[in-house]
Amino acid sequence: MKKRRTFDIDLPEEEQTFPAGKDQPPSPAPRRSPMAAAISENAEALRDRRALEDRIRAENDALAAEHVRMKRLGLIVDMVALEAIDCWKLVRDRAKGDDLELAELVASIRDIGLSNPIRVEAREDGRFELVQGFRRLAAYRALLAETGDAERWGRIPAGILPRGEDLEGLYRRMVDENLVRKDISFAEMAMLALNYARDPQTAESDADRAVAELFKSAGYQKRSYIRQFIRVMDRLGDDLRFAPHIPRALGLKLAAAIEERPELVAQISAVLRDWENRSVADELEVLRKAAGQEADAEGQGALPVGTGAAKARPAARAKTTFQVASPLGAAKCTAANGRLEIKLDRDFSALDRRKLEAALIRLLGDIA
Repeated sequence: MKKRRTFDIDLPEEEQTFPAGKDQPPSPAPRRSPMAAAISENAEALRDRRALEDRIRAENDALAAEHVRMKRLGLIVDMVALEAIDCWKLVRDRAKGDDLELAELVASIRDIGLSNPIRVEAREDGRFELVQGFRRLAAYRALLAETGDAERWGRIPAGILPRGEDLEGLYRRMVDENLVRKDISFAEMAMLALNYARDPQTAESDADRAVAELFKSAGYQKRSYIRQFIRVMDRLGDDLRFAPHIPRALGLKLAAAIEERPELVAQISAVLRDWENRSVADELEVLRKAAGQEADAEGQGALPVGTGAAKARPAARAKTTFQVASPLGAAKCTAANGRLEIKLDRDFSALDRRKLEAALIRLLGDIA
């Protein structure tokens, strides 16, 4: 019997059929190994992280640029310790004498707080120089002295200006802010122009030209009034206790009278010099008499006699300003008739009294 031979036959795979109108499904994606999948997922996560970091970096750059812009404008406000603020760089516009409205400002700040921060300039030594807000700073210092509450009144809100702005620009900042104040007087504006011209660190030494630089925002007529008040304050500023109360009309008339009759300066000084208990009305009465606004029976412009001796002074008193270097820093000095003023970035009240007295005795002995 013959054996049947067996053959291996490769049959084609059975073809799949689909109903009419149906699409053939896509071929399944090739299967990746676990390592390849992990590498792909990690790369995708790194791309997302880099994109997020780029967005954060761009936002930080924009915030930094905005911070620099606002800082240049003095709009960055921080709480600054009163003891870290100095008032040496700029000569303030406030005339010496009384400040009748400071008590009102103190009461307002005590009740509702400070609505308008002061402005200071940052210094290299970490301290700050006052640019705007002398009265607000004075009010905070008064509240600190009154209450002893350093937690509440030991620091003041301050817009911080960056270092590097020229001195003329800082003066302009102070002046422009004060021009919108209703209570600033022509006498105070005149004193600011005088002090600006006397400051050894400013380029301008003529007070009249200083008015044009400092008060650019003011009208021509107002600048003209300030220049007339300069005539009065330059000659009588040291003797006037209530200069901010001089009305505009009286100041203009007094300036004209002094130009016409220079001897009036000595007469006014003689009356006011030792009259310690005079009032605002007393001082204004003396000035009115000198200006010829009122006449008495003995002659126009006769001055009332105060409690002090009527010893004549020179009609014009020269003033010398200069700056000297010292181990404590640059000292600004003003020398005038009967007055020697030294301004230095140092708290002299903290010095030992005997040491300070000895230094003054040596100074006076050397110039005697």
